[in-house]
Formats: sequence, C-alpha cells, structure tokens
Amino acid sequence: MEDETILRMLAERDEAALKALEDRFGAYCLAIAGNILGRAEDAEECVNDVWLKLWRSIPPATPRDLRAYVAKTARSTAIDRYKSLTAEKRGGGTAPVLLEELSEVLPDREGPEEAYLNEELKAGVNAFLRALEPRDCDVFILRYFYAESTPSIAGRFGVKEAHVRLILSRTRKKLRAYLKKEGFLYE
Repeated sequence: MEDETILRMLAERDEAALKALEDRFGAYCLAIAGNILGRAEDAEECVNDVWLKLWRSIPPATPRDLRAYVAKTARSTAIDRYKSLTAEKRGGGTAPVLLEELSEVLPDREGPEEAYLNEELKAGVNAFLRALEPRDCDVFILRYFYAESTPSIAGRFGVKEAHVRLILSRTRKKLRAYLKKEGFLYE
C-alpha cells in the first residue's frame, strides 16, 4: 500500500491503517528497535508502542516522508524504552556504545532554555552531514540514527568492518572540528 493511502486512512481514523503500517513498516521498525534494545521481546513491545504513537500523532501531523517519520518514531520510542529498561537494571542493546562514541563530539545541553540552541545544533549537524561524501554520510546515519552494527554496515557496503570503524572515527573527528568552528563546542 502506498504511503499516501496510509496517511489518508490515518487522517480518516480508519483502523485498517494500523495493519497497513505494520505490513509496510513492521520489519523496518523491528530492525531499528532491535538494534537499540538488543532483545527481540523488547523490540516487539516497542513496535506496538510505535503504532499507537503514529495513530495518535497522525493527524495532526502530516509527514511529507512517512518512512522517515516512522523511523524517527521507532527510534525515539526504542530509546525511551531503553532508558526505562536500564533504569530497572535490565537490558542490553547498543545504545550505551553509540552514546559513548558520540559523547566526545556532541555538547551536553539540558533544560528548556537550551531548546533554541538544540535546534541550531540539529541544523548544524544536518548541514555537516549534507557536506559529507554520500557513503560516509550513509555509514554515519546507519550507525548513529539506525543503530546498526559495524559488521552489518560493512556487509551493506562490501568493505571490512575495520574500514567502517575508520570512516566513523574520521567522521566523528570532522564533526568535532566542524562543531568547534561553528561555536557549538568549546575547549
């Protein structure tokens, strides 16, 4: 089923839209959640929460790219579930590794007064990613947005895992330099 049809069904509050979402994006969401959470049971529960969030958010939201909207919803839901699970001293997943790798690059900003700066940071990171070579950008996004493992990324691009780690390391260094130049990081 086409994205426009699913969006129309959601706007009309047609419950068949939930089945259409699951058919079209179920495996995709499960992969995203599984990469972050590390346990199939937690990922499955998370994906059910994703469908509910999408039902509640569309409308009023009218995403231009349904796949990206679903991915962002799945990712944020999985991260929230991961935080909940680790607060209960459970879980596994790759989130700690990803956050540790990026913690050296991205500034830590908390509080509502920082919302504007966070939006500027987001725009800056997006500009940085657009300036990268397409493969380097894809590798970075697969690792840090979709939480894919380095062996999985290596398989996608037909390169060795060490090469993927090298691309990620160099990209993080470039991002750090870019953020310093743009005034987001101070040392």
